[in-house]
Amino acid sequence: MLAGRPLVSRDATGAVFFRGGKTLRVPMSMYAEHRAKLVAALAPFTPCGVALLQGGEAVSRHDTDHEELFRQESFFAYLFGVQEPGFFGAVELATGAATLFAPRLPEEYAVWMGRIPTPAELALKYGVESVLYVDELPAALGTAPVVHLLSGANSDSGASAKPASFAGLEGLPCELGVLHAALVACRSVKTAGELRLLRYVCALSSEAHISVMRQARPGMLEYQLESLFQHHCYMWGGARHVGYTSICACGPNAATLHYGHAGAPNDRELLASDIALLDMGAEYCCYGADITRSFPVSGTFSPDQALIYNAVLAAQDAVFAAIQPGVEWADMHRLAEKVILAALTAAGLLQGSAEAQAAAQLGAVFMPHGLGHMLGIDTHDVGGFINGRARLEGPGISKLRMNRVLEPGMVVTVEPGCYFIKPLLDAAKVNPAQAGLLCLDVLARFEDFGGVRLEDDVVVTATGMENLTNCPRTTAEVEAVMAGGAWPAP
Repeated sequence: MLAGRPLVSRDATGAVFFRGGKTLRVPMSMYAEHRAKLVAALAPFTPCGVALLQGGEAVSRHDTDHEELFRQESFFAYLFGVQEPGFFGAVELATGAATLFAPRLPEEYAVWMGRIPTPAELALKYGVESVLYVDELPAALGTAPVVHLLSGANSDSGASAKPASFAGLEGLPCELGVLHAALVACRSVKTAGELRLLRYVCALSSEAHISVMRQARPGMLEYQLESLFQHHCYMWGGARHVGYTSICACGPNAATLHYGHAGAPNDRELLASDIALLDMGAEYCCYGADITRSFPVSGTFSPDQALIYNAVLAAQDAVFAAIQPGVEWADMHRLAEKVILAALTAAGLLQGSAEAQAAAQLGAVFMPHGLGHMLGIDTHDVGGFINGRARLEGPGISKLRMNRVLEPGMVVTVEPGCYFIKPLLDAAKVNPAQAGLLCLDVLARFEDFGGVRLEDDVVVTATGMENLTNCPRTTAEVEAVMAGGAWPAP
């Protein structure tokens, strides 16, 4: 029980996140539903007690006083939707009642950062039962039979979640073993509210990709495409953040899988002979899209560009047709590899049987990354490895960020790709199991090609899937949109 908690009356339907204009209204009731899921997940553990999380802190750049643009810690965002730094949040597991603990800010804060809201105003803003100050935490939690803290490793990154920490915590009966796993399970399957939000951010990101596709011209620089994407998402959708560092790779740069970071900063000039690979997604209310489109800078696919593009498209179509509850995600990765290799073989880049190519693990030479991952509050969302399942072994498939059976309500990316990566091809040429399967004279034609990736965000349904992405996919559709044609096509 949270001691000394003042209840605040509020309009339960009026609390929303909203950026104005035509941006999406996200009701705070969505977070109440998430808290109810957590309460149900922790019901078997007694005594019930309180779940306590610490939100993100404001961070300065290195040793300066420059404050970075704040983005909330993901688990905290999932349960409370709080936009400001320095908060704690508690959920009383017997009742589901939520209390936020706000930092007690100095009066001078209002001069530099704006008016300081009262606890009652914060309670209305975030749709919680009460708001206290952080320095009231020890007294408020003093009668709780147990305080569940967030502690556990992110199975994708290996980094650990940060348990709440404050002066006086050492005197409370704390437990660190159940909250993390329960929240990961909750986040793995999306609620109706989350799907509504993801549809919005995926639609916005799709529009932005199409806008960039239509404006791309030879002579532009890669970062100008990134700028156009970010402008569209913020200007028309209120998305101040992007979900991850944008990859704007043209020509040979598309063979660098995570191109666009500090060592490769999206700064090459676009050539008419290039194919562009743009991996970009907006983020709104902490939920992000993850979409990749590949297209010819000239506006028209060359025969070789169409060949590789259609191989990747066929792989994505095959996975789309196979997705349904009960399917092993690893089998979808293997299916994508098989389809791409078959297309390359039919075009004369490879030789040998499908069985020989699979035995030689040739698929990872051309698609060295995983087929896709879970998506939600984080680009590589939590929940990819649960119930004792670990990463698979072997080239390519070891990079798969989830090893699960698909369930309704999961949101995943489907992102097959085909790349001509010099270190991998050079290694294959001297690998006894792989060298004889390569047609080197034809492959030489693709030495500076780069690569193609198509990435759509889909939700698993009871009977198959729903594609949340709405971008042109076929070569004819891409060429028509780049020429100014309507989308969706009439």
